[in-house]
Amino acid sequence: MPMLRLNRSFHIAVGLAVAWGFGISTTTGASGPQLAVPHPAEPMAVDAQNALVASTCVPCHSDRGKARASELSLEHFDAAQIERSPEVAEKMIRKLRAGMMPPPSVRNRPAAATLLALASALEGPLDRVAVLQPNPGHRVFQRLNRSEYRQAIRDILDLDVDVNSLLPPDTFSHGFDNISDEQASSPMLIQSYLSAATKIAGLAVGDRSAAPGESTYRIPKTASQLDHVEGAPWGTRGGISVVHTFPADGDYTFRMLLLGVPTGELFGSTVRDEQLEVSLNGARMALLTIDYRITEASPNGLNIVTPPIHVTAGPQRLSAAFIQRFESPLDDLMKPVEQTLADTIYGTDVGITALPHMRDFSITGPLKVTGVSETPSRRKVFTCRPTSADQEPTCAFRILKRLASQAYRLPESSVDVEPLMRFYSAARKEGDFDEGIRRALQAILASPRFLFRLEETPSTVKANQNYRISDLELASRLSFFLWAAAPDAELLKVASSGQLRTPGMLQRQVKRMLASPRSESLSTRFASQWLRLQDVEQIQPDALRFPAYNYQLGQALKRETELFFDSIVREDRNVLDLLTADYTFANERVARHYGIPNVTGDTFRRVNYGQ
Repeated sequence: MPMLRLNRSFHIAVGLAVAWGFGISTTTGASGPQLAVPHPAEPMAVDAQNALVASTCVPCHSDRGKARASELSLEHFDAAQIERSPEVAEKMIRKLRAGMMPPPSVRNRPAAATLLALASALEGPLDRVAVLQPNPGHRVFQRLNRSEYRQAIRDILDLDVDVNSLLPPDTFSHGFDNISDEQASSPMLIQSYLSAATKIAGLAVGDRSAAPGESTYRIPKTASQLDHVEGAPWGTRGGISVVHTFPADGDYTFRMLLLGVPTGELFGSTVRDEQLEVSLNGARMALLTIDYRITEASPNGLNIVTPPIHVTAGPQRLSAAFIQRFESPLDDLMKPVEQTLADTIYGTDVGITALPHMRDFSITGPLKVTGVSETPSRRKVFTCRPTSADQEPTCAFRILKRLASQAYRLPESSVDVEPLMRFYSAARKEGDFDEGIRRALQAILASPRFLFRLEETPSTVKANQNYRISDLELASRLSFFLWAAAPDAELLKVASSGQLRTPGMLQRQVKRMLASPRSESLSTRFASQWLRLQDVEQIQPDALRFPAYNYQLGQALKRETELFFDSIVREDRNVLDLLTADYTFANERVARHYGIPNVTGDTFRRVNYGQ
């Protein structure tokens, strides 16, 4: 069974499955999507409904017992006027349909058929009101959360940024981080967006005047450092491997902080001739021998620092890992140890192994800037290159129009570039062409039209009057729902031509988008938050009692669940497979955890365990 934990939001997934089957609507009925339950032939009369509620529900849900009955009183309930309190009726319907009310312990509990008849009788008038007076609700402003912001930057600039270091944490509501009602704005948030725009624009265009800075990557204590780390050169163990974006060509130093014991000595100090390798895109840049006598009292403490190394701008694969000294098959009656540090909570760092461990990895620089090389981001930004001063304004206009169109989620014909050209012109007077583009890009990334998903109310709409959102606004809602990202060129083209809501077009676009690899966000975003997979990183079982659990296993179990949910979506399977499926997805580590044989390697594949 995959690592699933159902919670109170299970009905959301059921509703989502229904929505996938019938397309997406801009309005919803009062009762929302429900599982099919046969209605009785004869509807229950209003007097019978009131009598049943008074005898069965009111004894607990009275004005006096309101505090201990979920703050719900039914003492004044009247089925003849149910449309006046639809929220109360909805609560009653959900509890009745689920068989949760009245509780099974209630004496003289009515028959199940009687309770279902009451639920059907309550649904009838609510559904009729929903058809005659549709109420799609009111939507407050919605802004990009961390994940959506990161994906937008990746799509626009081909740049992967660490949003956790740039933006404050998102507010979660019912386990989700994209609930608009909870997305408050503040001066600190706006300042964070402005600072992020400055840094990202500099990384995308390149910064010939970049000042030295430090970026630190930490290694979880629960991560095993006995095995090879993905991305690091073969023949190494432990350490870390990351893709880091350098702002400019220049000299950088790299610092590795080793783990120590509480008395200040190096953890693993009994092992001699240990070496650390620092590699750039797989090529060795430095090989450093670890002094086994090093302590926190040493000049650099437990830090190992490289001499300056020249690195070009853009994303580069960096690895810092220990040289693998030995490798042999395990032949032991005891179960192999997976977590190499035992006590990670109280800081005593009791080691199960005697080998040195790395604690974090830092990059400092540029110490001396030598230029800005061509990078994926620069290729994405500079789609034209002026060969003379006269060509610069025209080229800048074309670049900014395309970038603003992507950022603002609008067709290029709808983008006003003149305000951005003023930013370009002011910066061009102080620097070169690249500086002008950088300043204008900074303005784009700081614009409310990029940061907020704005929807304009037509001037002809009266207060509390329903209206249809535009095709472009519908395209944005659809794309952020299915992809957690902005609409692509095809969806924008269909929406800008007014064809998105034509018969069959919306359904065709939904099917196309679900077939795209980008729809995996339904698993990595929606399902991950619904199933609270983000909590996996907070789970740290007692390593002395559970030495087989480590950080890598936790991440693998999380990925297993994401792939499992993704298979249900792509294969259009029953949502109840979440509870009844006889298959899962596993790599060698997950299979060993479950006791599933004949699975080797790091690649996940579908495995059956019900046979």
